[in-house]
Amino acid sequence: MNFFRKIFRQKKTKAEPRKTVPRPENWNKTLSDLMQEMKDGKRHQVGQPETDWALEYERSLIPENYRYPKEGDLYESKFDQEIEFLTAWSAPFTGGGKATLYKGEQIWINSEPNEEKPIGSYALPVNYSELEKRMVSKTDRNASKYGNFYFHFDTVILNDKFNLIQTGFKKKPWE
Repeated sequence: MNFFRKIFRQKKTKAEPRKTVPRPENWNKTLSDLMQEMKDGKRHQVGQPETDWALEYERSLIPENYRYPKEGDLYESKFDQEIEFLTAWSAPFTGGGKATLYKGEQIWINSEPNEEKPIGSYALPVNYSELEKRMVSKTDRNASKYGNFYFHFDTVILNDKFNLIQTGFKKKPWE
């Protein structure tokens, strides 16, 4: 590597840690609020430090006794509930829609969240094929660039609308 630096006369520089600006005491906006402001034309972009403040604020709203999701957590829906799902594509696009998750249907956290105290986590249905067929349109499922579908649930939703029934659950995602 030193050889290439000498040739191109590049100096090795350390990446500077991002400086965090403390959240204002009266800050009460979530990421959704910031995105809505952008949609409404009240702001042209959403960036730092506002996104950090929004995440910190959202995390502060999670009750202290709530459990944060971890890889291998298996949850069961407490009742029929409308949820949103996301679809992944072999293209720079993410789609999705709304569907009903029925009482007793199970979802699991299939990967470790990026943070110790995440405000939400990605999840997959345990009965993947059955729910995919019911939730994702046939047109999408049969599209050549369609990859799969998945969920994202807020930590508060997981605690309020689901029962944690097992930890350490493992399954091949698309069985």
